[in-house]
Amino acid sequence: MNPTKRLHDLGQSLWVDNIDRDMLASGTLRGYIDELSVTGLTSNPTIFDNAIGKGEAYDDSIRKLHDEGKEGEDLFFALALEDLREAADLFVAVHERTDGVDGWVSLEVSPRIADDTEATIEQVKELHEQSRRNNIFIKIPGTMAADKAIEESIYAGIPVNVTLLFSTDQYLAAAEAYMCGIERRIEEGKDPEVASVASLFISRWDKAVADEAPEELRSKLGIAVAQRTYRAYRELLDSDRWQRLENEGARPQRMLWASTGTKDPEASDVLYVEALAAPLTINTMPDKTLLAFADHGETGEHLSPDGGDSEQVLAAFNEAGIDTDQLAKQLQKEGAETFVKSWGELLGTIDEKTRQVTAGSDA
Repeated sequence: MNPTKRLHDLGQSLWVDNIDRDMLASGTLRGYIDELSVTGLTSNPTIFDNAIGKGEAYDDSIRKLHDEGKEGEDLFFALALEDLREAADLFVAVHERTDGVDGWVSLEVSPRIADDTEATIEQVKELHEQSRRNNIFIKIPGTMAADKAIEESIYAGIPVNVTLLFSTDQYLAAAEAYMCGIERRIEEGKDPEVASVASLFISRWDKAVADEAPEELRSKLGIAVAQRTYRAYRELLDSDRWQRLENEGARPQRMLWASTGTKDPEASDVLYVEALAAPLTINTMPDKTLLAFADHGETGEHLSPDGGDSEQVLAAFNEAGIDTDQLAKQLQKEGAETFVKSWGELLGTIDEKTRQVTAGSDA
């Protein structure tokens, strides 16, 4: 049996962290679904920047959207939704078979408004309406400033992927916002079944400490953070508060492992897939990691609900002079800044492509 099928049968969803028109037109994504048990997809500004900037696959759409008066962010979101609707349609069978648990794709709000709660709430609503699909998540960065936007979007019944989480505390804040939104819906007699995932970033931890960590702790920090957070996730699902919500018909906000491509050339290229195998979770990975795991991945013991040796490993890092609590805040801050930078580069690519494909037509 293919390693990806074994992982799927364990109860973990495999999503691919990529999208472009060639991937859709060539049947590559369909092949991932049929042959590698892929059941969802995530995207981000860098992925779309790379997709739109290369070749001519988007030229006709850019020309058409420009002629309709779209530019900048509006043009980008229209382009992205063309791709994501097509991808979402490929996952409809999974979405229906799992009664909405799986089969999702994701679109991110502008990171430039991450600190503006009201603007984020409004853009989430607009993108959800424009998506015209039942299996498209809107991604909201899980910063403190966004907690209210997460709660309000869930309260409005909009499926949300909370992204850019780096620690157990950040995850629990996102879960709190999710549950508050669900509780408000229940109080008002509204359907409590609103889908959400919470995306914890893994490999950036190990990249951040690569030059500081003792050799015996190399490539162990991200996994330890995931283990600790998985314990908190399972404890929350066992809590009286959550079980009351589930009894009313609510669905769990699923834990998603993000940034699971290995960045250390000396580490296994499937390190974060093998180490983070666990039921009730999702692992979204780049094509390269997905194909590597399909080729030579192993599915051993899955994550323990008790957190395994995470506390000992995290204590060892702190004893080595690495303040993991402070690093979590730093990584989220740097991640938000990187998203803003990537967004600017993406919009620059959109503008340049628009000039290229409309040269002479506006004269």
